[in-house]
Amino acid sequence: MTETKVFLLPDLGEGLTEAELLNWLVAVGDEIRVDQPIAEVETAKSVVEVPSPYAGTVAELHGEPGQTLDVGKPLISVAPSVETTEPVKPKSRPVERVETTPVDTKETAAAETYRTEERAGSGNVLIGYGTPGGTATVRRSRARRSTSPVEPVEAPTAATKDDADTKLTTPADDALLLRTRVPGKLGAVISPLVRRMAKEHGVDLGHVHGSGESGLILRRDVEAAIARPEAVPDHTRPVEPAETQALETARLETINHATDSRTGLGITNRTPVRGVRKAVAANMARSRSEIPEATVWVDVDATSLVQLRAGLKKTDPHNTPGLLAFIARFVTAGLKKYPELNTRFASTEDTSGGESQEILSFDGVNLGFAAQTERGLVVPSIHNAEKLTARELDSEIKRLTAVARDGKATPAELGSGTFTLNNYGVFGVDGSAAIINYPEVAILGVGRIIDKPWVVNGELAVRKLTELTLTFDHRVCDGGTAAGFLRYVADAIENPGLVIVDF
Repeated sequence: MTETKVFLLPDLGEGLTEAELLNWLVAVGDEIRVDQPIAEVETAKSVVEVPSPYAGTVAELHGEPGQTLDVGKPLISVAPSVETTEPVKPKSRPVERVETTPVDTKETAAAETYRTEERAGSGNVLIGYGTPGGTATVRRSRARRSTSPVEPVEAPTAATKDDADTKLTTPADDALLLRTRVPGKLGAVISPLVRRMAKEHGVDLGHVHGSGESGLILRRDVEAAIARPEAVPDHTRPVEPAETQALETARLETINHATDSRTGLGITNRTPVRGVRKAVAANMARSRSEIPEATVWVDVDATSLVQLRAGLKKTDPHNTPGLLAFIARFVTAGLKKYPELNTRFASTEDTSGGESQEILSFDGVNLGFAAQTERGLVVPSIHNAEKLTARELDSEIKRLTAVARDGKATPAELGSGTFTLNNYGVFGVDGSAAIINYPEVAILGVGRIIDKPWVVNGELAVRKLTELTLTFDHRVCDGGTAAGFLRYVADAIENPGLVIVDF
């Protein structure tokens, strides 16, 4: 009989270590095909559907919606379909099959298989990455949909507890012998039956010594832990799901209404830092701790640019770029003139084992722009933005903003920028001490455009003013370069007619 296959959560982006499970798209008992979406997860960059690299019957779902899963850990277990297994010859009466091989040997073999797969990484691919059989048909035969990740299992009816460790009765039971590695115990591998027993009796498997080979935890090990007085929970019967939910709700209410020891104030809510917010926090902290940043700024008269756009809008109201697209065009032109700000500062290990530092330059501009979404601040980037016109940049800004707000931006669209443009003027503010989007080396901020008094040709006038703020990595250039770039963009905004002829 073909063994049940365990699909490990793959790295859904560059260097991501975890993802939050949002929703299961399949249930235990469903038959699935290769490349069929099985779950919707939220990474630190986007919401993606995870496809299955295996075809067969869903045997177990390793996680609940809302749970954060580590990359490389089991996501779903898929058993072979009934059609793919060898036919069973009819018998005159049901005969119970007893495995002749001791379970320790079987558990050891399974554990070694799992460890081999784990050492190789998830080994799983996403849709469109060459998984064979992606066009296979699927049959959904779901007589009932269970709300639990695993279908209910009857307790073994063995005469002794050792027999219960060695008895396998049907192919369905084989599908239930799914392996999971216990945190902190590399060799401890257990079956769902053992895990369920431990959970119902409040036994922490991380502190159970397995009596099987390689530290495998067996049923008798859990029973021994239950027999110890310190391992027996307050309740002596299994807790029903409804009771578990009620206990969890009561626990959260207790936590949320606790008193903060430092301020003496009551705590009204606790919000886990995860997903996009966790990624933003880590990235900003790393930026501030590693990059010696400096900031320069300038007030800019944007009256001519606003008038230029207003004139274009009269002649072509449905195809006129936004002001941000024009500024983006000025930025890409400025980066051609001052390429030091379109680089990355990198540290590498040299041949002697020491650390060497270098500045990496690029042959194009992937222009990132900050976009506020319900999931938090994200920075999609326009690839090869220096090759696009203002109208083309406007189209890409609108497309990527919509994709990012829907949570569908790809890791390549969110993690490959070389320079960031941040329009915080939409929030009604004039300036900001921006934090560089690590590992980039500079970020340009644009404040709101408002009417202000301004001196023009020696006379006071009301003009459309904005503030540009450039924060840069002082390791890649000096203040003269940064000021030169900032002044170039400012001059382009003030005199768009003169600059636009160059591109």
